[in-house]
Amino acid sequence: MSNGTLIEQLNWRYATKKMDPTKVVPQDKVDAITEAIRMAPTSSGTQPFELFVITNPQVLSEIRKVAGNQAQITDGSHLLVFAAWDNYTEKRIDDVAKLVTDVRGELPMVNAYYDNLKSNYVPREAEVNYAHAARQAYIALGVALVAAAEQEIDSTPMEGFDPVAVDRILELSDRGLRSVVLMPLGYRDPAVDWLLPMKKVRKAHDTFVTQIN
Repeated sequence: MSNGTLIEQLNWRYATKKMDPTKVVPQDKVDAITEAIRMAPTSSGTQPFELFVITNPQVLSEIRKVAGNQAQITDGSHLLVFAAWDNYTEKRIDDVAKLVTDVRGELPMVNAYYDNLKSNYVPREAEVNYAHAARQAYIALGVALVAAAEQEIDSTPMEGFDPVAVDRILELSDRGLRSVVLMPLGYRDPAVDWLLPMKKVRKAHDTFVTQIN
């Protein structure tokens, strides 16, 4: 699969059910995946989420207990936790605007753009803003899954966990964050993983894609 096309890589990847706990993902591959996540597009360039890369066995064990006892969390060598902003605030948006200015220089349109963003986002209910931020994290999750496949690293996107409990374990509330989705990284165990030999199931192109000319 090495150096395969994107479609070949997507066919290779699957939601790995059993990872080999004896194998550790090399740091350079983890770095490549996390950098792809950092480079993922987000609405207005806000990047309204943070990424936690967890290898601490005790923390992984605690998270597994509140995630349906899914073995990939502890059998994989790394766990990625995508944690979205709990709300948009003036300071958070101002920080984004400052970063843009620091990188691109003073542009009159920048402050006007982000002032408009503040006037639209800040008055909204926190739950609405969190949902918007969480959607940006999901864009990055998609990029992460592809990046992992490109690195020939197995992964599994996980929503089956208690976010309140994970927030408590990682003390996310203190940082104004809420856990959105988990993604263990590791290597498949071919001798045990029941899903590996099964064919990939996707809708047919003609039933999935509608062409409007």
